[in-house]
Amino acid sequence: MSQENENLEESQTEEVETPEDNETEETVEVDPLEAALAEAADYKDKYLRAHADFENSKKRLEKDKMNAVSYANESFAKDILAVMDSFENALASMEESEDSSEVLEKMKEGVNLTHEQLKKVLEKNHIKAVDCEGEFNPEVHQAIMQVESDAHETGDVVQVMQKGYTIKDRILRPAMVSTCK
Repeated sequence: MSQENENLEESQTEEVETPEDNETEETVEVDPLEAALAEAADYKDKYLRAHADFENSKKRLEKDKMNAVSYANESFAKDILAVMDSFENALASMEESEDSSEVLEKMKEGVNLTHEQLKKVLEKNHIKAVDCEGEFNPEVHQAIMQVESDAHETGDVVQVMQKGYTIKDRILRPAMVSTCK
């Protein structure tokens, strides 16, 4: 019998311990209001991050759109530069010509007027010639050859073979130059 009493006491002790375990679980349980508030804060944080990402994407797309509009005529501008080069070569050859006949003077005048008109069109479209004076700048110049020159320092532009142009702040075509050794 004594063994039965011990078993009975153990089972009663186990029964008593079980409700105590449940009570500790209840105290560990999170308040539903606090859980809901934490979840709401988490959702708010996620919303704010998603909204910020959306705004950043919107700004980036707006900037890309502005660049696309600003530089839409870039291929046209490159094509028109060949015409500009032809005009400049024609003017240079007319300057070298010593024939002063009236026909040649009228041709010079017509080519000069056309050249000036083309320059105005290029300027209106934010296309400008690259400055080639002074030191070689690899961002706007392309060195074709190096020559020796006593009149220039090493690394200076000696001669411009072909003018370079920019459209707004972007290089359209680098200037082809010769530099001093």
